[in-house]
Amino acid sequence: MTRLFTPKRSIPRSVEIGVGTAVAGSALLTWCLLSYLQLVSGAFLPRPDEVWTAFVKVLSNGSLFEHMQVSLTEIYIGFFLSSIIAVPLGIFMGSYRIVAAAIEPLVNFMRYLPVTALIPLLILWIGIGIEQKIAVIFLGTFFQQIVLCADVSANVSDDLYRVSYTLGVNRRQVITRVMLPATLPGVMDTLRVTMGWAWTFLVVAELVAASAGLGYMILQAMRGLHPATIFVGIFTIGILGLLTDLVFKMAKRWLLPWTVVH
Repeated sequence: MTRLFTPKRSIPRSVEIGVGTAVAGSALLTWCLLSYLQLVSGAFLPRPDEVWTAFVKVLSNGSLFEHMQVSLTEIYIGFFLSSIIAVPLGIFMGSYRIVAAAIEPLVNFMRYLPVTALIPLLILWIGIGIEQKIAVIFLGTFFQQIVLCADVSANVSDDLYRVSYTLGVNRRQVITRVMLPATLPGVMDTLRVTMGWAWTFLVVAELVAASAGLGYMILQAMRGLHPATIFVGIFTIGILGLLTDLVFKMAKRWLLPWTVVH
């Protein structure tokens, strides 16, 4: 027990799996008790078998895959466009005072603006097509990514730079051999976190104005009073998000092997 509750101490794999399974099982058991014993009305909390029936229905008629394809296309395009611009800007903003002086005031202003308040304006400018959802995801993650990447870059030890210059490394080599290797692990963690935010902004955008997507499917189920279908949409988003998170973890271990602790 002492080892289990010691900060940063590793635990046996069996214990890790057992604890996770127990917590998930407890949540499922609570759901079953509340729904099957009718402690909560079925209009608010459907039974697990009803959710399964709704899942089979949307799976068999192909509508689930159609909505998934739309949502995945929107979120991956918006997140990719945001990341390829925000990551280098954030790294340089945290490392170079001149870059911080140029863009930090604007970034700090924009990141406090609620993106949901900009949706009506984006609809007016762009419409309700896929471009509007991409824009919402881009604006919702872009400025946050810049700030988080800047913090990662700013926290790189100055001793690494001093030692590099002492050893005769030029500025280009400092960027490629010191700055990037030191910041990329934190950048990957930033991308993992902001991907979760991207899903939130996507669903909000699809709830407001859309003709397809998982958020649209959830909205239509709400209008038709089908809580089981709402749960299907929510679980689908959660599973897709979990798979994306696992991909980020695997990519970090594969692309950045020096971060793996043996």
